[in-house]
Amino acid sequence: MHVDPGALDDAVAKHAFSGVATIDVGDRRVLERCEGFLHRGLRVPMTAEARIAIASGSKAFTALAVARLVEEGLLRLDQRVRELLGADLPQIHDAVTIEQLLSHTSGIGDYLDEEADWEPEDYVLTVPAHALTSAEAFLPMLDGHAQKSVPGERFSYCNGGYVVLALLLERITGERYHDVVRRLVLEPAGLHRTGFLPLNALPADAAPGYVADAGDLVNTLHLPVLGNGDGGAFTTAADLHRFWLALLDGRIVSRGGVAAMVRPRVDVPGERKRYGMGFWLHPKHDALILEGYDAGASFRSTHVIATQTTVSVLGNSSEGGWPVIRALADAIDADLDA
Repeated sequence: MHVDPGALDDAVAKHAFSGVATIDVGDRRVLERCEGFLHRGLRVPMTAEARIAIASGSKAFTALAVARLVEEGLLRLDQRVRELLGADLPQIHDAVTIEQLLSHTSGIGDYLDEEADWEPEDYVLTVPAHALTSAEAFLPMLDGHAQKSVPGERFSYCNGGYVVLALLLERITGERYHDVVRRLVLEPAGLHRTGFLPLNALPADAAPGYVADAGDLVNTLHLPVLGNGDGGAFTTAADLHRFWLALLDGRIVSRGGVAAMVRPRVDVPGERKRYGMGFWLHPKHDALILEGYDAGASFRSTHVIATQTTVSVLGNSSEGGWPVIRALADAIDADLDA
C-alpha cells in the first residue's frame, strides 16, 4: 500500500494533528507517525505506545460482548429488549429487538442525536459526569426520548441504542458493563492495554482528549467519567491490529459469529460505507472499519482482510485526526481498486 508522504504531511499540518497514525501488515509495521503531544500542558510528546480514546470505535466491543452471550444461549438476536427492560424506558417500542439495536435500525430516540445540530464540544450530559460509572446510571439520560421511526424501517445511527445494549449486558450477567467487556472481549483477544479509563484520573501513558486544535481545554466535563456501551474505550495502535487479527481468527466469537456481524445489513450512502452489527464496512471491498468522533477524539481503524493490513489513526483532539484519516482512506481505496 503506497502512501504519498507529501499528502500525509499536508494532512498532519491541516489541523495540527496530535496522535498516532500507523499501518501494520501481518507482523510488520510499515508506517508510524507520532505527532503533537500526549499531554499539552506538560509538553509530553506523543508516542506510539500511548493509550488514546477511540469514542464510538468501542461500539464493536459492546456488539461482540452481546454476540458472545448470544453464542452462549443467554441472549437471542431476535429477542425483544422489552423482556429485559421491564417497565424501564417505556418510550422504546415493544417490538425493538437486540439485532435492531446492534444494526442501528431500532428507530429509538437518542440521548445524543447526531442527526440533529450537534457539535462535539457541546455539553450534552443531563446527569453529572462523575456519576456515569455504569450502564444503569444512564437510565435517566436514556429516558424520555420518543421513538423516531418504526423498528426495522431504516438506519439511524443511535448512541443510546448501544447504551441500552450495555444495560442489557449488565442485567443478564450481574456484572458492570466494563467488566463484561473485559472478560468476554478484551482478555480473549489479548488486548492488555485496552479498556475504559476514568477521565478524571488518567494514567501517565493515556492521552487526555483536547476539545480544540490548540489550547489546553480537555474533555473531562464533556463526557461520562467512564465510557460506556456507546464509546469511550482507550487503546493503542498495536492493540488495534491485535484486535482485528484476533477477531478474524475466531478468538472472541466464532468465525460464524464474525461472519454474521460483518455481513452488510444496510447501505449508508451519506457515510460512503455500509454497516453490519457493531462494524462499519467499506462500500465495495472486504475491509472492516471502526470509527469514532467526540470531544477530544478523532479516530478510524480500517482492516483489509485479504492482506491483514490495519490502518489506524488515533487523534486526541476533536478535529485533528480527520485530514489524516481521509488521506489514508484515499491510499486504501487506491490500493483496493488497483
